[in-house]
Amino acid sequence: MNNKNQHQFGNTLETIMYPALLLILMWSFYLLERITTFDFYKWGIFPKDLLGLRGIIFSPLLHSPSDFGHILNNSGPIAVLFGALIYFYRQIAAQIFFYSWFITGLFVWIFAINTGSYHIGMSSVIYALAGFLFVSGTIRRYRPLQGISLFVIFVYGSLIWGIFPMQAKISWEGHLAGLITGVTLAFLYKSKGPQEPKYQYEIEKEMGIEPPDLEGQWLENIRLANERAEEIKRHQEDFKINYDYISSQESSPKPTSDEKNLPSDPNL
Repeated sequence: MNNKNQHQFGNTLETIMYPALLLILMWSFYLLERITTFDFYKWGIFPKDLLGLRGIIFSPLLHSPSDFGHILNNSGPIAVLFGALIYFYRQIAAQIFFYSWFITGLFVWIFAINTGSYHIGMSSVIYALAGFLFVSGTIRRYRPLQGISLFVIFVYGSLIWGIFPMQAKISWEGHLAGLITGVTLAFLYKSKGPQEPKYQYEIEKEMGIEPPDLEGQWLENIRLANERAEEIKRHQEDFKINYDYISSQESSPKPTSDEKNLPSDPNL
């Protein structure tokens, strides 16, 4: 059989609902900081400071209240990438998202230079998800995932420049940490989640069920047919037909010596 088992992806409701809830949470923090005097940015990641560890949890939800473009530019990518993760990697989506969030934040807290600034924003998680989706789709021989990989590099390929310290106000450490986290998770989870569908004979082989040796059976049938043909030919060569017959001359009675001396007078 050459039919393949089809992998069951996530459903459309989950793909829309969970990214929407995340966006609602992000924008709620943003609006609260705009209408109140509370400085939410202080809940961001402050490198190498114990109090700054709380930023590992809260920093992706926080965005600069004075820069509307900050949260706006992060909203679209996180919705698309998070939705793609949920739909195409439903079995491991929660783990990938959790590790992308917390490991990236931990890396920033450990390795970022303490310049007295707080690291906030969802961009670090965006880099982690983009790195995971691209690398995971590349190393898995499964066309739908390879298609997502190409989509990510086509739409968000320019994000690669964000891992370099090109602008002072941009947390390139968070971007770099996110990308490294995503790529690492792609390799660690390469054998989990959706895989290339297998043919029936591949499944049977893994279960220890040996498929029939059709080629061997065909060759054996040819061998038996040849042996049968040789046997028939040999019998035909050994079989002889002997004909016992009498010629027409031998079948006519020969006159005896007495008959030859009889006169030929017809009146007798």
